[in-house]
Amino acid sequence: MGLQHNDHHHAHGAMTAKAAIASVAMALFLTALKSWAALETGSVALLGSLADTGFDLLASLLTLFSVRYAAQPADDDHRFGHGKAEALSALVQVMLVTVSALFIGWRAIVRFGSGAPTEHPEMGIGVSLVAIVATLALLAYQRHIIRKTGSVAIHGDHLHYQGDLLLNIAVIAALALDALFNVRGSDPLFGIAIACWLLWGAWRAARLALDQLLDREWPLEKRQRFLEVAMRHPASKGIHDMRTRSAGAHDFCQFHMWVDPQMTVLQAHRVMDEIEAELKRAFPDVEVLIHPDPEGHKDDLGYIPSETIKYQGEDHGDHGH
Repeated sequence: MGLQHNDHHHAHGAMTAKAAIASVAMALFLTALKSWAALETGSVALLGSLADTGFDLLASLLTLFSVRYAAQPADDDHRFGHGKAEALSALVQVMLVTVSALFIGWRAIVRFGSGAPTEHPEMGIGVSLVAIVATLALLAYQRHIIRKTGSVAIHGDHLHYQGDLLLNIAVIAALALDALFNVRGSDPLFGIAIACWLLWGAWRAARLALDQLLDREWPLEKRQRFLEVAMRHPASKGIHDMRTRSAGAHDFCQFHMWVDPQMTVLQAHRVMDEIEAELKRAFPDVEVLIHPDPEGHKDDLGYIPSETIKYQGEDHGDHGH
């Protein structure tokens, strides 16, 4: 069982690493292409797209590092594993993207004042079309890897590149309106819109990263499903003092469980093992720690009696039909 788990773990890591390397290669190609086009056209919208692609490159490099580092098993110095490396890398990305968005916004305001026209718009449009085709190919490959591995890090990278499609479409619209249809001011306006979009994305990424770093509880619906599975065992009399947190792709849960006070230590241990095995089947990425308590025992943090859990489980099932 342990060898099979290790083989699966290594295969998972190899596939996610390949997907991260593909993202790095794509970002390098697009950064070089857009740098040339931005210099030739002077477009603020294209400059914004270039900045986003540059941070895609950084994000892909950080994703590659964090995926490899977070996949390392727990050791003597990191007994809960290395999963929070993903959250730390996300915070670094947030800071850099924020600086980039502010710079793009400033450039757009300066462009409004100068009123300078965009040069060689057809070049910028062509480069953006190439970027769209290349990004679609990468997204298709990432979807394949996500289906195989369920990687949270690659899924986050996938969402980021989906946003890039919108940016490239915005660049084409800005260049077409400003240069081809003589709608002055559309290029810097799109530049400001892109800057705002980057700031919004940075805010969302910061919230997710901070949730993990500050050990935010799981969503209520996930906790409820977890409790329902834990209470299926006939020896379970109730659950209290449940705590949950996440670190990268790994989840952790600990709780106290009421059992018959007449149980021996050996019997209680067997029950805990059986409950852990059932939870592992339903939540394979969760590390579980259970503390048995004699039925009726209460502490200062309160408790959830078995009747409440069973009632909620039945009510949930009725709504499901």
